[in-house]
Amino acid sequence: MKQIIAALAVLISFTSVAQDLSKKQEAVKQVIESAYVKAIHNNGEIAAIDEGFHPGFEMLIKNRNDGLSKYPIYNWRESAKKRKAKNPEGPKEETTAKYPMIDVTDDAAVVKVELYKKDKKIFTDYISLYKFKDGWKIVGKIYHKHS
Repeated sequence: MKQIIAALAVLISFTSVAQDLSKKQEAVKQVIESAYVKAIHNNGEIAAIDEGFHPGFEMLIKNRNDGLSKYPIYNWRESAKKRKAKNPEGPKEETTAKYPMIDVTDDAAVVKVELYKKDKKIFTDYISLYKFKDGWKIVGKIYHKHS
């Protein structure tokens, strides 16, 4: 009987941990969906960018000479703002996302995001997030552009 009770306690504990991880993964996914996919790629609300990206965010871009360039959020935000002003209705073809990997460890997360237009994969992104007092924030990104 003690073994059954111990096994049930372990099972309940494991289920609780799994549910907590699932909630964290969903929260991380929602930040990326709102601030990145909808706001950056699909001319969504600029306020969503401010909400989901940390002011210290930088995208690292690999150059042809194997160097790196940095693209800070304030530049990307201004580009998104200009696109939205030119085309308030958004793009003709929306960008959609798939999330093959969401890995969360306490207050740190990394997410593999595949972006599509008309079922054609256009980017594979690797996005890093931290959880701050006011929630999850996107802090960095690297990517691969598909031909």
